[in-house]
Amino acid sequence: MTTSSPINSCVIGWPISHSRSPMIHGYWLKQHGINGTYVKKPVEPENLKTFLTTLKEQGFVGCNITIPHKEEAAKIITHLDDRARRVGSINTVYLRDGEAHATSTDGEGFCRNVETVLPDWSFAEKSVLMLGAGGSARAIIDELLRRGVSRIVVANRTLSRAEQLRDVFGKQVLAVELDAISNHFADCDLLVNTTSAGLVGGSDFSVDLSCLRDDAVVTDIVYTPLKTQLLVGAESRGLRIVPGLGMLLHQAVRGFELWFGFRPEVTRELYDLVARDIDPGYRS
Repeated sequence: MTTSSPINSCVIGWPISHSRSPMIHGYWLKQHGINGTYVKKPVEPENLKTFLTTLKEQGFVGCNITIPHKEEAAKIITHLDDRARRVGSINTVYLRDGEAHATSTDGEGFCRNVETVLPDWSFAEKSVLMLGAGGSARAIIDELLRRGVSRIVVANRTLSRAEQLRDVFGKQVLAVELDAISNHFADCDLLVNTTSAGLVGGSDFSVDLSCLRDDAVVTDIVYTPLKTQLLVGAESRGLRIVPGLGMLLHQAVRGFELWFGFRPEVTRELYDLVARDIDPGYRS
């Protein structure tokens, strides 16, 4: 597949040096012979609006958005799809007729990752315990409800942030303080960490998983390191785990399709490529 002139996209954030998105999209561009580029663009918060409203002039057909811009960007882009409006957070911007449109693919990426790692898994009627109440949490909650979960308990250090999600998504969402999570372990089918705790170079918190049910699944959206301390602890207890790297890969599929006109696949080869970049000692 070739084009006469290059199609250019990018990922923006502040900072952005850690992003592996160029590796992912670069892999697909090369694999499918597409004449395109995908680069990192550091964008300071005060320059976010200018950047997003001049994508066409900069030669981009769209962009991905990462921390800390996801929620603020949703206030800037006029054309949001239904999902982005519900979530109030976006990670994918694309131009149509010269105008910027946006969506959120985080929730879809999260669920596809779980289903890929656990092919027998079904979200229907499951009870979810979620740590954190930021933009990624909002996107994941939206997708989980679409897939039929029965209840989502959102635990956050600042209770008001969790209560905001309850107000947005309704009675299936329960807001609790972070130190109260053990009260909900008995009913938990899926434990999801959406906070930055465990991120390399970031803060950490310990979660005592001893009272979690033996059939519970533990997942973390952090992918550096490949296995956070939360996942290491869950695995040592014999629980099934879902690392976060797969979410990064699966959430990228939709954006690539919107910009470059081809829907790529997440393969083991791609997973291993990115995993080795994160941890040179990684073995498939």
